[in-house]
Amino acid sequence: MRFEFATAGRIIFGEGTAASLPELARTFGARPLVLTGASTDRSAALVNALSAETFAIPGEPTVERVREGARRAQKAGCDVVIAMGGGSAIDAGKAIAAIAANGGEPLDFLEGVGKGRIMTVTPLPFIAVPTTAGTGSEVTRNAVLGSTEHGVKASMRSPLMLPRVALLDPELTYGLPPAVTASTGLDALTQLIEPYVSVRANPLVDPYCVDGIRHIAGALRRAYHDGADQEARHEMSLASLFGGLALANAGLGVVHGFAAPLGGRWKAPHGTLCAAVLPHGMAANIAAMRMRAPHHLALERYATIARILTGRNEARAEDGIDWVRTLCAELNIPSLRTWGIAEADLPDVVEKAARASSMQANPLALTDAELLWLVKAAW
Repeated sequence: MRFEFATAGRIIFGEGTAASLPELARTFGARPLVLTGASTDRSAALVNALSAETFAIPGEPTVERVREGARRAQKAGCDVVIAMGGGSAIDAGKAIAAIAANGGEPLDFLEGVGKGRIMTVTPLPFIAVPTTAGTGSEVTRNAVLGSTEHGVKASMRSPLMLPRVALLDPELTYGLPPAVTASTGLDALTQLIEPYVSVRANPLVDPYCVDGIRHIAGALRRAYHDGADQEARHEMSLASLFGGLALANAGLGVVHGFAAPLGGRWKAPHGTLCAAVLPHGMAANIAAMRMRAPHHLALERYATIARILTGRNEARAEDGIDWVRTLCAELNIPSLRTWGIAEADLPDVVEKAARASSMQANPLALTDAELLWLVKAAW
């Protein structure tokens, strides 16, 4: 067995910790660039305290927006980058900090559709402050960007892109709207399930996955139905962090394999796409292993997931699928067709998903027929 474990240089977690951000930022630089999401309601007070240059990421991060953000940072002489928002703002922040220091432009470093250059210059110091509980981007080494000209999402990736500090304050997630809670929460669940059954699963990551799934099983419904449930918000923030640690060090799988081409072509939230695909991705993997690899270790791991989710010691792998499907219905997760995806588009989606980097860590290779069945079921 070979594995490595890398994460942010420092992780700070707990209610009220966001108040330390201005002092923390000053240890890295005097001219911060602060990335926010479309709304600055949750970050306005801290942004004002920082007296910073600001730059908004109003939707999913794109090559174009990162290019402009890096220009802004260079022109203003910024020496530290801070992202306060969901995964979009944090991924954009990692990429902007990297491009501002390395020069060039995002496509120079983007995998697959870009030049895939190796990063050699350390990015500007980067601090990640998540205001949602789902992506785990605050502890990962990559930034997922949409490329409009290629119609796909791809990653900039380097160990140098790991944030210097991940500052997680669950209070910043209090009162998140139900739809955002559902989307980000199911993204977090996906990012705990996929690394646990991944071909790169390892003893350092496994406990994060198991404990994180347990937190979500008990907290996500509560956070969705009562946004002010502070205990549930605390547990969801912790589970999100665990998911980020897991995916960064054990990879993902078929669900994120589909999320990349779907999110690159259609304007849908990443977490919502993952949620729509998740139960069907689990079903496809379990059915394929039952048929072609009945002694596969991941089958027992899917059974462990089912026992955690259902709370029943006798649960089988398939019971986990039913639990997730029921949760998605309760949280009003829309099907893929809701986003304007036509059935005729699905074969092309399958072709792109099969080549996605996330697919390489799936517990076994799925056939094109299995992938098409999966995405039709989610459609």
